[in-house]
Amino acid sequence: MSEQAPHTGETPLYPIREVSRLTGVNSVTLRAWERRYGLIKPQRTPKGHRLYAREDIERVEQILQWLNRGVPVSQVRELLDRPEASEAPPPDASDWPSQRAQLVAAVESLDQNRLETLFSQSLALYPVPVCIGELWEPVIRELEERWGDRLGDTLQRRSLEAFLRTRIGTRLFHANAQSAGPTLLVVPLPDDAGPLWGLLAALAASDRGYRVQLFDAPLPFGELPLAIEHFRAGALLLAGGQAGKADLVRRQLPRLAEQLAVPVGLCGPVARIRAAELAETRVEVLGDDLGQAVGRLQTLVPSA
Repeated sequence: MSEQAPHTGETPLYPIREVSRLTGVNSVTLRAWERRYGLIKPQRTPKGHRLYAREDIERVEQILQWLNRGVPVSQVRELLDRPEASEAPPPDASDWPSQRAQLVAAVESLDQNRLETLFSQSLALYPVPVCIGELWEPVIRELEERWGDRLGDTLQRRSLEAFLRTRIGTRLFHANAQSAGPTLLVVPLPDDAGPLWGLLAALAASDRGYRVQLFDAPLPFGELPLAIEHFRAGALLLAGGQAGKADLVRRQLPRLAEQLAVPVGLCGPVARIRAAELAETRVEVLGDDLGQAVGRLQTLVPSA
């Protein structure tokens, strides 16, 4: 089995914060990949600070490619060390179905400790866009299809909302303190069942460098211009998991977009369902893949 190529001393070395900026992988995840799986082996300064060579950065990019193809982080090292025999992952390589099943079970059983473990573990080992796209979005879609009028459905939804509100809110607080990017106002649609899609959208936007001002309950459309002005927001991002009322989508949203001096984006399942009806308006329909939605938003409001 081949090892990571040694640094020759002829190329520059980068601190972990710069590697995180270049690759989009946060420093907690980079350290976890090193300590738990030996995927990267940075050099150390006399004081113990990590320094990464260009070869390390290229290796991180290769790791991301495998993760985006569904390979679990525990199997990536073998694929990196034997690329000639691993052009594609085996059909059963991904452990995302197992993680999704565990997460659904934790929500349905109201197991807060298990939920905490799955949330923390996934974000420590995988980049935020991968976690959202492979784990949280599919799970929330599945749960919303199941939730109806059964006894306990509302309790499950509200418990998950409360959990994510606390965990994501804490991450936003710390990220906002360090971010120099523009402010993004994230608000759920008025008639949506809850803030789940808005919470995930806020997490995705924060990971891209935005300062996120999150409202986990709808604001009256008449107060959104005031909120934009007060928080000096560079854009408004509305999120929804349902189709939305026809009048809201066809009349109120386009009218709001005309009134505001900043871009108005729409994301979540509502954006996919209502895309055709908003095609000729100023509403930016960003899609239901939240990672891609925030990427499209960056073409309108660059985060850096």
